[in-house]
Amino acid sequence: MLRYTGKGFWEQLRDSPTLLWLGPKLGLDTQQGMELIALIGTVLSLLSTLTHRLRDCRLYLCLWILYLSLYQVGQVFLYFQWDNLLLETGFLCVLVAPLYLPWGRPRGCFHDNVTLWLVRWLLFRLMFASGVVKLTSRCPTWWGLTALTYHYETQCIPTPLAWFAHQLPVWWQKLSVVTTFLIEIPVPFLFFSPIRRHRLTAFYLQILLQVLIILSGNYNFFNLLTIALCFSLLDDEHINFLLRRPAQDTHRPQSTLRKALSWACVCLEVTVYILLVYWTSLHFNLQIDWERKEVMSKTAFTYHQFMALLKDMMMPSIWIGVLSLTWEILRAMFKSACMRGILLRLWSTLQWGVMAAAAVNMFAISLVPFTFLDYDANSALWPGVKRAFEVTDRYQLANSYGLFRRMTGVGGRPEVVIEGSWDRNTWTEIEFMYKPGNMSAPPAFVTPHQPRLDWQMWFAALGPYHQSPWFSSLIYRLLQGKKDVIRLIQSDESNYPFKDHPPTYLRAHRYKYWFTEPKEDGTYPDRWWRRVYAEEFYPIVQLGDHFLENMLSQHGLKDKAAARRPSKALLPQVLASVRESVCALPGHVLTWSLAIAVAGACVLKQLLSRKHTHTHTHTHTQAHDKASEMGRESAGQQNSHPAPAHTQEKQMEEEESEEGETEEEEEEEEGEEDWRGGGDGKEDVMKTDEEQESKREKEEDEGQEEMEEKNAAADEEEEEEEGGQEEEGLEEERQEVNSDDSLRKRK
Repeated sequence: MLRYTGKGFWEQLRDSPTLLWLGPKLGLDTQQGMELIALIGTVLSLLSTLTHRLRDCRLYLCLWILYLSLYQVGQVFLYFQWDNLLLETGFLCVLVAPLYLPWGRPRGCFHDNVTLWLVRWLLFRLMFASGVVKLTSRCPTWWGLTALTYHYETQCIPTPLAWFAHQLPVWWQKLSVVTTFLIEIPVPFLFFSPIRRHRLTAFYLQILLQVLIILSGNYNFFNLLTIALCFSLLDDEHINFLLRRPAQDTHRPQSTLRKALSWACVCLEVTVYILLVYWTSLHFNLQIDWERKEVMSKTAFTYHQFMALLKDMMMPSIWIGVLSLTWEILRAMFKSACMRGILLRLWSTLQWGVMAAAAVNMFAISLVPFTFLDYDANSALWPGVKRAFEVTDRYQLANSYGLFRRMTGVGGRPEVVIEGSWDRNTWTEIEFMYKPGNMSAPPAFVTPHQPRLDWQMWFAALGPYHQSPWFSSLIYRLLQGKKDVIRLIQSDESNYPFKDHPPTYLRAHRYKYWFTEPKEDGTYPDRWWRRVYAEEFYPIVQLGDHFLENMLSQHGLKDKAAARRPSKALLPQVLASVRESVCALPGHVLTWSLAIAVAGACVLKQLLSRKHTHTHTHTHTQAHDKASEMGRESAGQQNSHPAPAHTQEKQMEEEESEEGETEEEEEEEEGEEDWRGGGDGKEDVMKTDEEQESKREKEEDEGQEEMEEKNAAADEEEEEEEGGQEEEGLEEERQEVNSDDSLRKRK
């Protein structure tokens, strides 16, 4: 709930930037306001997926404001690193997305590479920090390379494949940890390599890691969002290859110097790969045991050595970012300055200046959370940058990251099990939809949905109950029989054991869970989990219990006012109707249904677009053939009745102008189709004027050569006809001479 402090609207909006302050003006409470914001965001997202014209920076700004509004009141249920990542990515989308104007066509800008570079920098900070914090945390499982022997069964919501991954041999689990360190620490530096194949290699390694995480664990939209960030490493050529688009013929004859540079790049590329393999084998002491067919590994450096290395790496990594961003800004400036036309050059330069300034500011602000990894690097930052970060911190424009810092559940996966009873003698467990509870129930696969209550239950099991104040509120609502809370536990109320009447008493126990092992004969066990009772987590309570009342009062969770009567206004009634329809489905089923529906609509739209393009091309071909046939007929008529020279030249000019107009129409249609297809991760979004001019000149030359060939053929036909006419005239003269001779003989 929002806490109204008596301040003015703008003061409240400044202290807590959320649109929920407008709820009372619309006759909505906090819950209804959150539902309205979520519904609007969902509709806008689906529409932008279906219509390329809506993929505009203004729409992404609206989506960012909507999610920020929910983030401000979500408290612990929205304070995850992927929520911060989504907000930061959403704001970068505002800078990366185009601005569609009513009087212009969708086209790229020269500053696109500058704003897209910020996405690459965010990906670098995310992956590099995630790898570093595993070692700076001094977690013995990461340093001993045994983290994955616990990870699969102790993660929040594992998938069914996690059980099989947990059964892999220990040497393979250790080698997987080494590979994780390789992908997360040194490989991200290849994001800024000038060598194209380095960036492609880094792209596929990151995709491999994210796909494996998706298959073994339910981390909602986090891995999908990271994969989307990885596309900033690709260029147009590779995107066209992935989408099976026809590639443009850009091969040009290479000079000796260009060939030498190409071979030097290949040698440098191979050298980097060799150094990565050598660095990995040296620092993790990789050895192959040929007899046992295993790869042995262990950490061959100390904590202090790694911290010294990190201290030496921080400043060079910042300077790599500075040089890379400067290069992109200078490239964009040069392209903008080469635009033809004063007004177009001025408009392009103005856009470049605004986006370059925004990119520099975003980069500077992001250095503050990035340097949290090293105290000396953070202290060396300019104080003005730190003040700018403090001012913008409430908007989540730049965040610090570091996933899987420590491995929990080494002695067994802790789980809180809630039990209810009517008579305090017979207790029934309340089973959640997604988190482990029933030992025979298989793990669920719910990506990209995040059941946030199940996640918080996992965090609550890691400590005592007073570290999770919301748990007392959950117990209180279950004792009251609140349907909205029950649906968070079981969307199908028939699976809830107290659906007819709420329980009189509730308690909670902590258990330790482990994955089961295969049987000795190699067959699968009957259960997925085994568990052991650990301790009491929450004492037995009932409504009016003194302990429960104190816990609610201590954290301000008691109902302070009577429940509001249902509003008869139209908007609250619509929201209630939508809520009833949506809550009938589990969260992951609803998410998958929307995703499948949108994917099907996009495929259907693409097929219709291709059919329209094919029909247009066929019609254009028929029209061209008909025009060619009419041209041949008119040429034949002109040959039988030669036209004046100036008339022929005029006809040739008209034909050339018609062909030019047809080619321009085809180029416009191809451009629109390319923009329909997206273009995320482009290295150069639009062609330069020089390339367009050279293409136009080449087409004009080809058209001129074709016209010259037609004229030459027409001249040959005229000569042949004139020759035939001369032969006929000679034949007539011969016949006349012969007839004269015959008359003389008769006389």
